Amino acid sequence: MNPKVLFAKQTENNENKEQTSKDKIDNIKEMGTVEVQEKDRKIHCLTIIGQIEGHMVLPPQNKTTKYEHVIPQLVAIEDDKKIDGLLLILNTVGGDVEAGLAIAEMVASMSKPTVSLVLGGGHSIGVPMAVSTNYSFIAPSATMTIHPLRLSGMIIGVPQTFEYFDRMQERVVEFVAKNSNISKDNFRKLMLKTGELANDVGTVLFGQEAVEHGIINEVGGLASALKKLDYFIEQRKQNPEGGQLQ
Repeated sequence: MNPKVLFAKQTENNENKEQTSKDKIDNIKEMGTVEVQEKDRKIHCLTIIGQIEGHMVLPPQNKTTKYEHVIPQLVAIEDDKKIDGLLLILNTVGGDVEAGLAIAEMVASMSKPTVSLVLGGGHSIGVPMAVSTNYSFIAPSATMTIHPLRLSGMIIGVPQTFEYFDRMQERVVEFVAKNSNISKDNFRKLMLKTGELANDVGTVLFGQEAVEHGIINEVGGLASALKKLDYFIEQRKQNPEGGQLQ
């Protein structure tokens, strides 16, 4: 091959590698996401941190996860044949209920193997997001706050408002019960428990407690989550038609 042509191809390859590396760094900075390709498999790591921003723009000093950024990524992950699985890492105080539930519903409906890991906290609407994956882990020191739905701003003090809250809350209860091992009645009891939170009702669960209540599958860290995801990916490769991952 002509030395000039060879040099040009090598230069082009180096430029492509540099651009790929730059794109990865930009994704980490802007979206908190990264794709890892090792062991003949490729996983996408998606982080849910801070407060989940929905229809209302939060103040600039708030650390937020914007649902309009997350939803297109989930669509791309599901449609990309090169991506074998999703690792969802959460450290969130909660946020917009409908936005969080929308993200959780999308993750739960994915055909690719999914594993979640709660680090620090998976509070409020973060609970449905944590249980939306095929399998969930929580760090020993992490916590989950379970409480009734809240609404900021002005509300109309009529019975219909309470009924609306109750119906919205039921959506969350049903989703968590459907995607975890806790019953609807037990989850409601945790939401409405008194005497544990100052000036509020609800429950704070630490890592092992969340497992004992059947919300999270297992106490573990990053290595455990990746190992489980690798196991699910191998299962899916052996059974590409789908089926329940165990």
